[in-house]
Amino acid sequence: MDGQDFADRSQLKPAVVLTGTAKEGSAAPPIGLVDIGVSDGAFLFRVALPGVRKDQCKVKCEIQRDGKVHIEGVITGVGVPKDSSAVFQMKVQQLCPPGPFSISFNLPGPVDPRLSSPTFRPDGILEVVVMKRRTPPTDGGLPPQ
Repeated sequence: MDGQDFADRSQLKPAVVLTGTAKEGSAAPPIGLVDIGVSDGAFLFRVALPGVRKDQCKVKCEIQRDGKVHIEGVITGVGVPKDSSAVFQMKVQQLCPPGPFSISFNLPGPVDPRLSSPTFRPDGILEVVVMKRRTPPTDGGLPPQ
């Protein structure tokens, strides 16, 4: 890369002013931020997937009985804005680049993966509620007499 190319790239860095809650975070939401909630009978997890569009890619979420969660998918790199026929080559890119991704994490306890309800929200958040695995009673399951 020559000096002129470097100078051209440095001038492309946009000025971004952040206020309110945006100022507390980063300029672009990183992929894979995870929130985990716990209730008496279930776990809730939310995963940030900015740049992943439900209608343009397949996101696969596997949940194992021990609470391990594995999410994989592809961020598309189409440079065509909605309602436009022009194709743009990105010169400044602060969002996650296109390509495959995977995210793995553990929930705080065992679950029943058959009892899960995933929702891919329009804001790029994958939200899943999965029921905790019920352990069989150790006393044989008979009620006290």
